[in-house]
Amino acid sequence: MRLCFLVEEQYRYDGMPVEVIRRLTAWGHRVDVLRPGSSLLRLSETVRTGSHDAWVLKTVSGGPGLTLLEAAAAVGLTTVNDARSIRGVRDKALAAVIGRSHGLPMPVTYAAARPDALAELPETEFPLVVKPADGSSGRAVRLVPSADRLAELAGELSGEGMLIAQPYVRNSGIDLKVYCVGGELYATERCSPLHPDRPAHERRVPLSAEVAGMAAEVGAVYGLDLYGVDVLLGPDGPVIVDVNDFPSFRLVPDAVERVARAVLELARTGGARPNTGEAASRTDGTGPSADGTEPGAADVIPLPEPARVSAQFRATAAGEGR
Repeated sequence: MRLCFLVEEQYRYDGMPVEVIRRLTAWGHRVDVLRPGSSLLRLSETVRTGSHDAWVLKTVSGGPGLTLLEAAAAVGLTTVNDARSIRGVRDKALAAVIGRSHGLPMPVTYAAARPDALAELPETEFPLVVKPADGSSGRAVRLVPSADRLAELAGELSGEGMLIAQPYVRNSGIDLKVYCVGGELYATERCSPLHPDRPAHERRVPLSAEVAGMAAEVGAVYGLDLYGVDVLLGPDGPVIVDVNDFPSFRLVPDAVERVARAVLELARTGGARPNTGEAASRTDGTGPSADGTEPGAADVIPLPEPARVSAQFRATAAGEGR
C-alpha cells in the first residue's frame, strides 16, 4: 500500500508516529511523510485522487495538517481518522455539544472569548477547569477555584482564542485514559495535570464494563477508529472530560504494531471500522502478531458493539452537575 502521513514538527521525533512509519516501511509499504508546518506543498500535485490508499494525521490541534487532511477527503481519499470526525473532537466546544447531545456523560460546558466573561457564572459552578477550545497535550489547562481568580488568567490565555470552562469533577487526582486501537480497548491511569502534587505512577489497569461501554460509545458518536478518552471517576460515576484522535497509545502493549495494523486495515476497508475479530488477528494484514501473544483479558477488552451499550450509560449521561 501507499500511505501519506501528515506529521508536524512537534511529533517529528515522537515514537507515535515515527515508529509506526518505520514498521509500515519494514512491511514493504510505501510511506510518504509531509510536514505541513515547515514545507512548501504544491497542492494540485500533492492532494489528488488515487495518489495514496490512505492519509494519516498526527498533528497538533489548530495546525495546518487538518486542512490538508480535509482536502484529501474532499477528493475522495481515505483518511485515518475520518477528517470530519477529527474536526468534531479537536474543537472542544463542538465536541462537548456533540457528546452531550448523544447522551455521553460529559460536564456542562461554557464558552467564552475571555476569561473574565466567566465571572458571570454563579459561585456554585466553581471550581472551574478552563482550557483553550483548540488545546492539545494539556496546553494551558487551569483549575480556577473561584471567580475572583479569573483575572490571573487574562495574560496567560489572552491569545488562545475561544475558551471552554467546565465545573470541576471531584476525583482522586488520578486520570483514567482509555485507548481504542484495532477494535480493542486498553486502560491506563496517571496523575492528573491538575494535581501534580499527588504521586501516581502511570500504569495499565483493568477496564470495567461500564467504562468500556462508554469508550465504545465515544467511537460511535464521533465516528473515530483510533482514539483516546480521558475519564474521571467522580462521585456520581465516570465522566468523560476529553476525547483525542490519534493519541500516544502509551503503555498499550505492542502499540506500534497494533496502530500500524489498524492503519492498514482502515486503508484496506476505505476507512470502515474493521471487524474486531479479524483486525485482532492481523499484523501486516496477512498474519498473526509477531510474538504470537496477546495481553491478559483483564487489561484488554474487545470493542463492544455501540448498539449493545446498556441504557444505564445513557441514563447516567443525562444527569446534570458533572
